Amino acid sequence: MDAKRSIADRLLDWYDRHARTLPWRAPPGVTPDPYRVWLSEVMLQQTTVATVRPRFEAWVARWPDVASLAAADEAEVMAAWAGLGYYARARNLVRAAKAIVADHGGRLPGTEDALRGLPGLGDYTAAAVAAIAFGQRAVVVDANVERVVSRLFRAAGKRAVRAAAEQVTPDRRAGDFAQAMMDLGSAICSPRKPKCLLCPLARDCAAHQAGEEEAFPVKPAKKPRPARFGTIFWLERGGSDGLSSSAREVLLVRRPAKGLLGGMRALPTGPWEPAAPGLQGAPAALDWAMLNHVVSHGFTHFTLELALAVARGDAHSAQAGGEWWPVDDLASAGLPTVFAKAAEAIGRVR
Repeated sequence: MDAKRSIADRLLDWYDRHARTLPWRAPPGVTPDPYRVWLSEVMLQQTTVATVRPRFEAWVARWPDVASLAAADEAEVMAAWAGLGYYARARNLVRAAKAIVADHGGRLPGTEDALRGLPGLGDYTAAAVAAIAFGQRAVVVDANVERVVSRLFRAAGKRAVRAAAEQVTPDRRAGDFAQAMMDLGSAICSPRKPKCLLCPLARDCAAHQAGEEEAFPVKPAKKPRPARFGTIFWLERGGSDGLSSSAREVLLVRRPAKGLLGGMRALPTGPWEPAAPGLQGAPAALDWAMLNHVVSHGFTHFTLELALAVARGDAHSAQAGGEWWPVDDLASAGLPTVFAKAAEAIGRVR
């Protein structure tokens, strides 16, 4: 038996015994629902399994298939996605669902090339769905797989890792093999202190034999992210205006459809700039009070520090296009994480 078959077979044997039970995954050897596979792969990009699991279950309870997602209101989809980050993923899910209904009879196409033609499905997602949902031989390399393969072959760099993954990906059960690699990277071949004594591939692992497990994968030096600054505006009405405390409302706006956090409900904010913009972009000309607190948030390409300004107003003082939202029910507004953090901070420090 050659080395390729040995690695694949032993890993699949391990997976048959130790596969994680996940709501989007079918048991080893069983074909899963392609919609659930696709949805899970999109949700899991840059997001942990622990975070995704309850959100996935709530999502499929609301939109159980491609047709229901294609017919969904995009604003509701964006609100349901709140907190998962990288919001273009949600918009692309709706766009892709519409394309699947219009061009593929409501069924995800079963080849890597056809999947890659859908909105938001890049090389990784197309390969993962083709392999896991349709049993196609496709080379699937996520962060866990990269770590396993780079250690197995002491492979440095994404091109070398992909070439090595190509070598060991079997023709049979390619989807189970990909998920086995993912589970091995999650449970055994961890970034720090990998559990090599429990690994079914330890005898094949070049990094383990050299005692260099934690030296792989080789990561390029991270470039420092630039800092930006802004102000979030909390405009409130009700409560002390003679209404009950449950009638307190805060002004929310809808962010522009294009751009960062596009289409999401949010607290009003001025521009995000290299220097603090103060009250620039305030939703109304009021007596704003600056709180002695800032909220920090990291995006992929920059960090953001937000000052917090609060004021009281009424329907006539607010900018056009806003909506008043009950403060006690703000969790249902589907605010992106950065704005949810700001709302929590304002409630805490006022």
